[in-house]
Amino acid sequence: MVWDKMRLEQLRAEFSDANGGEIFDEKFRKVAEKIISKNGTRLAPYAGIPTFLSAPYMQVAADEPDFGNLQVAITGIPMDLGVTNRPGSRFGPRALRAIERIGPYNHVLGTAPVFDLRVADIGDVPFQSRYRLELSHDDIEKRIGQIVDAGVAPLSVGGDHSISHPILKAVGRREPVGLIHIDAHCDTSGAFDQTKFHHGGPFRNAVLDGVLDPTRTIQIGIRGSAEYLWEFSYASGMTVIHAEDLSGMGIGAVIAKAKSIVGDSPTYLSFDIDSLDPSFAPGTGTPEVGGLTTREVLELIRGLKGINIVGGDVVEVAPQYDATTNTAHAGAQVLFEILSLMVFSPSIDKR
Repeated sequence: MVWDKMRLEQLRAEFSDANGGEIFDEKFRKVAEKIISKNGTRLAPYAGIPTFLSAPYMQVAADEPDFGNLQVAITGIPMDLGVTNRPGSRFGPRALRAIERIGPYNHVLGTAPVFDLRVADIGDVPFQSRYRLELSHDDIEKRIGQIVDAGVAPLSVGGDHSISHPILKAVGRREPVGLIHIDAHCDTSGAFDQTKFHHGGPFRNAVLDGVLDPTRTIQIGIRGSAEYLWEFSYASGMTVIHAEDLSGMGIGAVIAKAKSIVGDSPTYLSFDIDSLDPSFAPGTGTPEVGGLTTREVLELIRGLKGINIVGGDVVEVAPQYDATTNTAHAGAQVLFEILSLMVFSPSIDKR
């Protein structure tokens, strides 16, 4: 292409009077038509009532719920009664809703998921008590069970990582699912202080309940001083990839490994924000130095395009430990990436 006055005049003729809604490239025009009006107006990211990823809000009753024709229901789970150290992830859902500019277009996966799926923010799990952990887990399982029974895929925002156990009990009750678990910790330890229902043991619990297939489970980004607690991961047949192994393997090899392990069968994706290095995400209860970068996480998740994902979660964002809001921003971006994967999942009904 030669730059000259003729080329300049061609560009002026095509673009000088065009507004933001007039896009001539066919690929980009198909996206813009969903988002921008013909006169160039689109939703202001700072206006309106905040919802997850600016998805529509849909009020769904606690009993006898009607999910309409949704394909994906995003729900908040503001519960952190299972933490071992710093509390605060009960504020995670509110913090992610408040992030004002995520998406709407995923340029790598080529989708605007909030527009390409029938998706809504259905609010938070209704809890009977703010004090009783086991009762809260029952409430989570009930709500996710309602979503699954309606043929809708659940996408959840915690809350501490103990929420993944009751979610998996609902998602995997017909057949055990596979798992892609991105975290600093394996979360397969036993009981502490007279209870096994804490954020250090959800995946051990899920395997023993028969709802999670450990041979179709891969745990990525593991590190820190608690390795001695994770023998169950190895004994049950889970694949563990430590953070320090990522550099040698490369993200591409990790993606290939994950795909080979979960195969084509139903798979759940659980993302703990502490998988990221604290320099990127300090706002969490159990930070571990030496973690993944945000770019590595995005490359990893985007590389999972095409897996049979049936649900997912983002957990452990504790916003009060991060005055910059970077942690919530990273969490919201990962939520967007998981939703983007759902566009391409064989299990998501395309009616």
